[in-house]
Amino acid sequence: MLKDLIQRTAIFRVAVIAAVLVFAIKGIPSLAASPNAKPNFIVVFCDNLGYGDIEPFGSKLHRTPSLNRMAREGRKFTHFCVSAGVCTPSRSSIMTGCYSQRVGMHYNEHDGLVLRPLSPYGLNPDETTVAEVLKEQGYATAIVGKWHLGDQPRFLPTRQGFDWFYGVPYSDDMTQRVWKNGDRWPPLPLMENETVIEAPCNRDGLTKRYTEKAMEWIAEHKDAPFFLYFPQAMPGSTKTPFSSPEFKGKSKNGPWGDSIEELDWSMGVMLDQLQELGIAENTFVIWTSDNGAPLSPDKSDLSRGSNLPLNGRGYTTAEGAFRVPTIVWQPGKVPAGTVCDELATTMDLLPTFAKLAGRVAPMPHPIDGHDISSLLFDDADAKTPYEAFYYYDQSQLQAVRSGPWKLFLPVEQFSRHPHFNKNQPPREMLFNVVDDIACEHDVADQHPEIVGRLRELAERGRRELGDTGVKGTGQRPIGKLPEDEKPRPQVM
Repeated sequence: MLKDLIQRTAIFRVAVIAAVLVFAIKGIPSLAASPNAKPNFIVVFCDNLGYGDIEPFGSKLHRTPSLNRMAREGRKFTHFCVSAGVCTPSRSSIMTGCYSQRVGMHYNEHDGLVLRPLSPYGLNPDETTVAEVLKEQGYATAIVGKWHLGDQPRFLPTRQGFDWFYGVPYSDDMTQRVWKNGDRWPPLPLMENETVIEAPCNRDGLTKRYTEKAMEWIAEHKDAPFFLYFPQAMPGSTKTPFSSPEFKGKSKNGPWGDSIEELDWSMGVMLDQLQELGIAENTFVIWTSDNGAPLSPDKSDLSRGSNLPLNGRGYTTAEGAFRVPTIVWQPGKVPAGTVCDELATTMDLLPTFAKLAGRVAPMPHPIDGHDISSLLFDDADAKTPYEAFYYYDQSQLQAVRSGPWKLFLPVEQFSRHPHFNKNQPPREMLFNVVDDIACEHDVADQHPEIVGRLRELAERGRRELGDTGVKGTGQRPIGKLPEDEKPRPQVM
């Protein structure tokens, strides 16, 4: 009898092992996925999307059911910031984990604030990108969308850690023209890897095409760890955003609203596909924007977006430029229906992804971001890792934040300073950006000790990252073509 029991137990064990193997081969997620499997990462990076442009952050104008679902199933970040209020510097930070001033991408004499077509400059290939970090950990890497970190071959995504690139090399408004410095810009190129496949790029339906390409790539790489950087083109930099025919004229807010509602559709397609492929629980998704909305001169006109209830417009150092709508999602990992009010930034994605992917080696160069996995996945007791966060416009340090306090520094003659007043002498201004979300009450006179502490933090930032006319000790050079090599247009 004992012998029979042993035989039956052995047979049962063999059967269980066989069943597990069969289910694993068939790809049933509950049995096939290892609890220690490396997570997939998807970063959806919209262009000029304002804090108040989507329903989870208060919009009453744009319908965003997919983002409502994402917030319901994930976590909203109400104090998530970019490192610059404009495109190229912001994108350099998400790639490198650094302030753009550290990696030389905040300004150059040829282009100014943002890289333009035929620029001799780009993200220095000596910098280590998030794509390179993850590629070293065995990840497949792709970018679908807008790059804007250099359009010459040595600066393209395929030279910066990405296996595959499908998109445009710079902003969608940088179309064929003669620029003021005499450069003859080519037609806006749509590229696959380093080849132009369409010029000029048909920007109508670009969100739909990007989405289709991104979903195809995810499906092809679902069985191994992957990183997808998905910098959407919309709402974009043009005065009249583009959208597919199915979305034109369907929103309550003209082309701006149409483009946002199509972006929401795109997000819904992605979330559904991740569930259908059985990889949702092993895929971390973040939705955010490269900077706040540019806004219309008339504040009641929302045809160029909304940053409400924050103060200010994009392209400045206002909260409305730096603080962006952010939602993170990973079923079973990110607590559903939660909100994080702690300060975090796009610079944190590189070190956080590196840790979650299993990297233990330190970065080869100093970075400014932090591991924020506790803010992403843990309870409300987790705190921001930032003692100080700096608000630069080009080379000029204009403000510093610590905790709830944001101190604007006195500056001379600078029109993009959100509180600059040519009729008053420059002065320090202090706001509590938690309690006074619209930055309406300057309390510098009431809190001289806080002003003094933030002033000291600002000096620390100046020493490391520089300030107008002063080079910082931690600054590294921008990438640049050799003097004897002239920029060439991307042509078919």
